[in-house]
Amino acid sequence: MQCKKKVRRSRTRLTYDACMLTLRSAVPGDLDNIYGLINGLAAYEQLRHEVDATPQMLRATLFCDSPRVFCDMAEWREPGEDHLTVAGFALWFYNFSTFRGRHGIYLEDLFVLPSRRGKGVGRALLRGLAQRCVSENLARLEWAVLDWNEPAIKFYRSLNARQMAEWHVFRLTDVALQDLAR
Repeated sequence: MQCKKKVRRSRTRLTYDACMLTLRSAVPGDLDNIYGLINGLAAYEQLRHEVDATPQMLRATLFCDSPRVFCDMAEWREPGEDHLTVAGFALWFYNFSTFRGRHGIYLEDLFVLPSRRGKGVGRALLRGLAQRCVSENLARLEWAVLDWNEPAIKFYRSLNARQMAEWHVFRLTDVALQDLAR
């Protein structure tokens, strides 16, 4: 069942009819679900060994007085059910383009539970971020995907997202980061 028809929109909530998909900003009560989704993503990407985040760290980052990272939650209601269950999340932050002279959004993580894939949840989360970019006059929405994740690559191409083949991602962490800081 695809989620296409919007029935209600507020500043922090989008609800779609038929499948009863709701998007909203995360609240502190979502921490366990966010942590579970992060671990689900890490398991899918075969990177579980790299997760050292804790719910306490997420609370301090997402729900502080001046957060620098944000989280949108997707919730699903089955037909005939009264309650919503978590379907996925998008964790993102503002970046800046010196060439464009404007902020953008960097999508750090997008994850939809396997049982909810193919139902429009990921598309709805990305649409919500695209709508934010347009309404805030942001220059772009960008993200990275692992080169072996063909289902995600195919999905992103279906959205007309352009692969930036000429760019390579570099990262410093742990010892290399400490060494450079000295």
